[in-house]
Amino acid sequence: MATTVAAPGTTPAPEQAPTGTFWRAVLSGTTAVLLVALLLLAAAVAVVPRVLGGAALTVLTGSMEPTYSPGDMVVAVPQAEYEVGDVVTFQPVAGDPTLVTHRVVGATLGAEPAYITRGDANGADDDPVSPEQVMGRVVYHVPYVGHLAGAVGPNRGAVVTAVACLLIGYGSYLVIADSRAGRRRGPGQITTGES
Repeated sequence: MATTVAAPGTTPAPEQAPTGTFWRAVLSGTTAVLLVALLLLAAAVAVVPRVLGGAALTVLTGSMEPTYSPGDMVVAVPQAEYEVGDVVTFQPVAGDPTLVTHRVVGATLGAEPAYITRGDANGADDDPVSPEQVMGRVVYHVPYVGHLAGAVGPNRGAVVTAVACLLIGYGSYLVIADSRAGRRRGPGQITTGES
């Protein structure tokens, strides 16, 4: 162990925290930010849509550009009625599971009401769709997340859960390691890395 003795009448320089402590703090802070971001993302694309009774869907084409681009994830939630200007997700053919997300540009009234839709980037209206074919109105979107969802495939829920568990575990490890290091140092003491 090294001992430093100050010359009479001088004040010794304060001990500097080791570089390892700085990098541990940076790593800990980065992990915390990533964990919060992942939890917010998981809430935005998985939890909130289910709570609202809707669904998160990936935009596959450029028909709604510049509003929504391929790879964006939109969250569509059922509404009692839809208005001109609403962006809705619907089945263009009744009974077909294919979904399209376009803007309502008009409506027909009468015995068989229908919505007229069009993609923002398209020059022509779509065929009219009945209210039963409309799945919901887009209430928000998350840019680029659809690319990630497509990359992990149908097991995206399991992948998000696994990554969240890993980040939570690593964050817990950092908290416990820091707590143990604090008990070894004692209050107000700084470790210097020397033995």
